[in-house]
Amino acid sequence: MAQVTGTDTSAAGERILAGLDLWAEWATATQRAIVGAALESFAERGFHGTSLKHIAQGSGLSTAALYVHFASKEELLFALSRRGHAIARDLVVAAAAQDDPATAMRVLVYAFTRWHAEQRTTARVVQYEQGALTAGHGAVVAGLRRDTERVVRGLITRGVQEGAFTVPDVRGASAAVLSLGIDVARWFVPDGPWTPDALGLLYAELAGRMLGMPA
Repeated sequence: MAQVTGTDTSAAGERILAGLDLWAEWATATQRAIVGAALESFAERGFHGTSLKHIAQGSGLSTAALYVHFASKEELLFALSRRGHAIARDLVVAAAAQDDPATAMRVLVYAFTRWHAEQRTTARVVQYEQGALTAGHGAVVAGLRRDTERVVRGLITRGVQEGAFTVPDVRGASAAVLSLGIDVARWFVPDGPWTPDALGLLYAELAGRMLGMPA
């Protein structure tokens, strides 16, 4: 197996992240303004503390104008949650596609961690406000989460079969790997001791040790 450096991991992770556009789903400037205002308000006040008036003020529109694009604040939360979880799924799919499972895991953890640091406001909302979704919308988001988890479990299973990983419980290891990155959105601050790049590299190393990968 060729030695994989931190520079290799960063470069591969950055290529994956460069192809993920959070705002691609909303084509017009007005839609992006509404979604952006909702995101900021959900992050600051929580879903239940946010009103349509808050979102309207943040977007520079009237409350009535919001209904042209979104039927409710729950629909806005769903749009953000669906998009955020789709990005997480696409990110792990791209990383797991690499031939060597150890390299794939390092890149996956790096990119997943870095995204949750750089997009911490979005990640915090989509990861921690899911309970406010309707049953139908919650099921869609839960399906995306399961897709993401299946990809990670599949990669760990492949690594175990090829002798790259040593883990007693694939499902538990998968949950632990994803939890590392998800929790970053809760505490990361831009002026703290870690940059997103450095944190991604650290977590990639920690995940490797957890999975029994060679240093």
